Amino acid sequence: MKKLIYWLPRILSIFFIIFISMFAFDVFETSRWFPALLIHLIPSFVLIALTIVAWKHARVGGFLFLLLGLLSIFYVQAIIAIPSIIIGIIFLIEKYSLKKY
Repeated sequence: MKKLIYWLPRILSIFFIIFISMFAFDVFETSRWFPALLIHLIPSFVLIALTIVAWKHARVGGFLFLLLGLLSIFYVQAIIAIPSIIIGIIFLIEKYSLKKY
């Protein structure tokens, strides 16, 4: 059970990055597709940075994913914010349930 709680938020965040990155593939129809691709991948780069931080520091990463999810509710669509909030909660559960005694 401890391994599941440890690996679940990390795997979910990787899947979330892949899901968000799929939206960037609509730029190949334009003539200047490379700069457009980089611009469309900015949310994926932010999520990669958050995942790296959360991988090493679960508490900080959990709060950052929660903050990202709450900000996404107001600035993006609420459907996109739900996975970020869930990942943040699981990171915090992992941090506080697997304390080293």
